[in-house]
Amino acid sequence: MKKRSAVTASVNSGELRAIPVLGIRDVFAGDSVADLVIDALALGGLRLHDGDILVVKHKIVSKAEDRKVVLDSVKPSTAARQFAAKNHLDARLVEVAMREATRIVRKKHILITETAHGLVCANSGVDVSNVDGGKTAVLLPEDPDRSAARMHRQLKKRTGLYVPVIIADSFGRAWREGLTEVAIGVAGMKVIHDYRRRADAYGYKMHATEEAVADELACVAGLICGKDSRVPACIIRGYAYRRGNGSARQLIRPEERDLFR
Repeated sequence: MKKRSAVTASVNSGELRAIPVLGIRDVFAGDSVADLVIDALALGGLRLHDGDILVVKHKIVSKAEDRKVVLDSVKPSTAARQFAAKNHLDARLVEVAMREATRIVRKKHILITETAHGLVCANSGVDVSNVDGGKTAVLLPEDPDRSAARMHRQLKKRTGLYVPVIIADSFGRAWREGLTEVAIGVAGMKVIHDYRRRADAYGYKMHATEEAVADELACVAGLICGKDSRVPACIIRGYAYRRGNGSARQLIRPEERDLFR
């Protein structure tokens, strides 16, 4: 049996573990991602524990929800062809990204858009990696919070356990190189820990500290669910999450508080 690895880190007096879910088969439209995760864990002699958090990459959720576009079926608009030609891109991908956008934020070198979910990202989150060699593009789930809530309910039904779910995607940052993980769908836990008006260890009352814990947990899982690892899901164990009706939409800064719009 293939040896399982785990990322561990000290958390207060306990330990945080990120456990890869190995053996998840290719995902097809109509599949239950929750069932695939539970079955893969069982095949490896593992199971979910009370207190676990499940983090899944959005791509397997999108595949299960049939959020795909065959690129040969796409007819690029004039705007898509012009932008693609100028930046050496596939005009079909540009067209799909534009269709998925509610707002074009930036159209220079890379297409930065705002999606219907309120996410600001490159190419509306449209991706062709780890699909079928470039023939098909995968879109973001239509409603990632709803998808996470569905998995949360299915996990409870099959295991009897309360398991929060985070759906993660990889985003770039405006002022830093490289990608990092972002929670685009959440169910079963609070996504932000608010430390405002609490005193720190030296007695100073904090005024602005709100910690985006769902994003941080997505990043922990990202160390396991690498781009070429074929590990699309991860169990976070040992983190004292706070139960609640959290959603990824709560992580999106409202327009009136947007610092750069």
